[in-house]
Amino acid sequence: MTFNPMNFINNLHYLAVGLISVFIVIGVIILVTILLNKIFTKK
Repeated sequence: MTFNPMNFINNLHYLAVGLISVFIVIGVIILVTILLNKIFTKK
């Protein structure tokens, strides 16, 4: 088993795409929750 630091640099693209997609999904969940709270709260 060899350690090649360039493999980490080459995989940073996939790391960034994964993190951005996680933040997008969390943002959508937050927006849906806010929207549902505004629709179904009693005034």
